[in-house]
Parts: sequence; C-alpha cells; structure tokens
Amino acid sequence: MKNQWIVPALLALALGGACSRTGADGPAAAAPAGKPAEQAAEPNSVRVAPEVQKKWGIDVAPLARTELVGAITVPGALSLDPRHTAEISSLLDGQVTFVGAQVGDAVRRNQVLVRLHAPALAQAKTAYLQAGARLELARREIERADALLKQEAIDRKEHLRRQTELQSASSEFAAAESNLHSYGLDQATVDQLLRQARRPDAGGGAMDDLTTPFLSLTSPIGGQVIEQDVVVGQHVEPQKTLLTVSDLSTLWALLDAREADLPHIARNGEVRITTTVYPGREWRGRVDHVGDVVDEKTRTVKVRVLVRNDDRALKPNMYIQGEFPNALASRNVLALPEEAIQTIGGEPVVFVKAAADRFVARPVEVGEKVGTRRVVLKGLEGSETVVVAGAFNLKAELLKSTLAGE
Repeated sequence: MKNQWIVPALLALALGGACSRTGADGPAAAAPAGKPAEQAAEPNSVRVAPEVQKKWGIDVAPLARTELVGAITVPGALSLDPRHTAEISSLLDGQVTFVGAQVGDAVRRNQVLVRLHAPALAQAKTAYLQAGARLELARREIERADALLKQEAIDRKEHLRRQTELQSASSEFAAAESNLHSYGLDQATVDQLLRQARRPDAGGGAMDDLTTPFLSLTSPIGGQVIEQDVVVGQHVEPQKTLLTVSDLSTLWALLDAREADLPHIARNGEVRITTTVYPGREWRGRVDHVGDVVDEKTRTVKVRVLVRNDDRALKPNMYIQGEFPNALASRNVLALPEEAIQTIGGEPVVFVKAAADRFVARPVEVGEKVGTRRVVLKGLEGSETVVVAGAFNLKAELLKSTLAGE
C-alpha cells in the first residue's frame, strides 16, 4: 500500500497529463519498451537506469552540513530620495516661452529650465518698486522731521504723523517684497531689481525693462530630469508640476521586514542590496529609518535604506532584496539547492539514492531560504546521498508509476 502523501497528487497527475513530458526527452519516453522503470517493492521509490539518469540530467551529491551565516533577507523596492528630488512648478498663470531641458538631461543647480510670460509678475515688480520709492521718501521725510523737531520748527504731532507714514511704507514694502519671493525670485534678484531702479540713469525706458513679465523657473538641485509635462506655447496654471529633477546617485531602498525581524534591525546597520536584474552584483547601504507602524495586512514594517547608485544601474521602482548580514547567530545546518526539494501531495520531499538505479522519496521539513538553497530541518540524517539536479523527472516518474499500479 502506497503512502498517503502521494495519493492527493495522483488526481492532479491524471488531469494534467501524468505530470511528465511525453516527448523524446521526457521521463515517459526514456523507459524501456514493455516495462517502464520498475517501481521497487519499497513504497515511494523509483528505479531509473543509469543511462536514463544521464539523459534526464540527474545529479547526486553526498549530503553535508554547512555553516549558515546569520543573515536576514527581506524583499523591497527602490524609490527616489525625496531629499534629492525637486518638482519644478510656477506660482503664476502664464504661457511657456522656453523649455531648457528634456527627460534624461543632466541639469545644474540654479539652471533655468522653464521661462514663462506672466503678466502678474510685471504687476508685482511694479508694486515692489513703487513701494520702495515710497519707503525711501518716507525715510527722508522722517530724517527731515527729526532735524526740524530739534530746532522746534515742527510740533510733535507732525513728527508723529511722519513716523506713522514711515511705518506704513515699510509694511507695504515688506509685503511687496514677500510677494516677489512667493513667485520664486530669491533675495539677491529682488535686491538687484531695487538697486537698478534707484540708479540715476533709470528713466522710463529702463523701468520698463526692470518690470518685464518673464518669469524664469530654475532647478533648486543638480540632477537629472526624470519627468516632463511642459512644451513651448503651453498655458500653465499655478502648482502644476512642469518638470521633476532628481539626483539618482542616491536612492531609497524600502524593505518590508517581518515583525520577527525587528529585534535584529537597527538604525545605521549595514545592508546588502541585490536584484535579479544584475546577478552577482551587490550594493551596500545603511539603515536610515525603521518604521514605527506595523502594516495590519502584511504584518511587515517598512525599513528605509540609503543606497549609493553612482553608476545609475539601479532604477526607482525596481524590485530588490535587502540582506542584513550577521543579524542572527550562525548555525550549522543541512541545506539543499531549491531544485532538490520537490512537492508531492502538498508535502516537500527529497530523493535519496538507495542504489545505483533506485531512488526513494523522503518527506522532509524545510526552513528558510538562504540564497539559492533551502534549509532542511527534519527528515534527513546527514549521511545520505541525495539528488541535487533532475529531481523533477524522478517526481514525474514516481507519480506515473504509482498511477499505473493503482
């Protein structure tokens, strides 16, 4: 009587075409005519001739214990670093007259990326210069009033009136200056505008040049343009993102750590970042932040890692794995390649070599995945010779033979 853990697989085998290939290279084609690879008397075993084993790519190796490095590996994805990312937008309505960069272009800090024709800017500049002129006049008036008061040429009421006018002009000037700042003009630009207006040669034509309606939008950081939603001639409204610039030399790796991993993860801890896109490569990073909230659905916590990306090989939104080396104490364990562990009837099994042409499916209990290997917790003594490649063909042959004997 066959073991019960094989039985659930038989129905799936019958529905799926015997779970094995029927071509010239498959297990079914490799059996000798008349009687395919005989099933041994021992349950859950299968016989396969040595020449057929070679054709199926079956490889065996003595089982050995290995020192498991105490690492924790968790999945995640890459993200832009918000501290090195900027969105370029306008605080004014206007029409685009110039676009200085496209997606993929490298840009410098303070480089002009977009220029707009914005009538409201001309009005704001004019209001600022007028407020500056009134403030200058009010200052001269109070200086004159101070001198006259000392000479008792004016009364205190007139002096107080002029002080009030100075305070009012000062407040009006500050509001006009703040308005220009809100449109994106920095302090140096605003100060230069006022100095030019106060030059002796600043006549009517010169004033018109100072109050032009052209607003230049610059990049606050150096980096690369990664998004663009603007073209010349387009009418834009306030707060619309026109370009996005990011310094991609630093990225965030957002990892999903399990609750059980949290005692072994600390800020500034070392992390190794890997991705299937670049096999064999790894990037080093440091834990920048460990989340304070556990996701109620996935029972994981976000761990933020800063990763250097100087060659730009890593891309935002790329899937990755983060490994925390030496997070756990090292252990001496049995570990097998993933391919060596098959599933029959919902249970993991390993094929143990019992003779030159006979293999026995041994139920096992498996643990965590370590690289391309899986830890085996129970079911093997450690002295067996097991199939490390081609185990799927043995599984198919075992199920086929079992079905034929029913």
